[in-house]
Amino acid sequence: MAHFFIDEALHAADCVPGAVIGIGGAEARHAVTVSRVRPGERLQIGNGAGLMLAATVVDADARLLTLRVETVTVTALLTPRIRLVQALAKGDRDELAVQAATELGIDGVIPWAASRSVTRWEGAKIKKGRDRWSSIVREASKQSIRAWLPTVGEPASTKMLAELAGTTRMLLLEPTASERLTSQAAPTDDRDILLVVGPEGGISPAELTLLEQAGATRVRLGDNVLRTSTAGPAALSILNVTLGRW
Repeated sequence: MAHFFIDEALHAADCVPGAVIGIGGAEARHAVTVSRVRPGERLQIGNGAGLMLAATVVDADARLLTLRVETVTVTALLTPRIRLVQALAKGDRDELAVQAATELGIDGVIPWAASRSVTRWEGAKIKKGRDRWSSIVREASKQSIRAWLPTVGEPASTKMLAELAGTTRMLLLEPTASERLTSQAAPTDDRDILLVVGPEGGISPAELTLLEQAGATRVRLGDNVLRTSTAGPAALSILNVTLGRW
């Protein structure tokens, strides 16, 4: 089953073995015109909220893909959730971070307008940028066959992050920190873990102070300084091991 498609309209109550379901819209067009799906092929279908189906194609029409359900799996959302607070960066470096983090299992991403971010989302760029990240998350989730679609939050200011620091376990990825991320003990509660990654110029001293005073902790990954596109996925890999996800 090489192909995986997502249809948020699917509900577990309607998806039982033997049931015939239909998928329309962009996913049906992509399946038939791009992936060349044909009757008799077996596919995987998800709704991005834990429901996963194995199904056989009954009719391959670009307007409505019809399938017969074979097996149904429901995957619970993992806790604590891990979210990536990714500073906006020039070029496509922030997008690369979002894509890789999605493939590695991030539960949500939050765009951050850091003081040293060269790129700015203002006016119409806010919706355009968020839509772009949502598209990246969706395609990366399909590629990695994820049961849950990561959430894409509203763009956050540093002040908003400081408010989140009081209710989450916020980890600031800072190369000069004395404590390594690998030395962090596994959490004993279900508070969200927020990995905060700065832009090309790093997190400013004022931002570090504000966020630490609000409850965040500085951690480093090692002796090398990673790019903003690499730091988040690298930190997530460590947490996946610490939390027993891998």
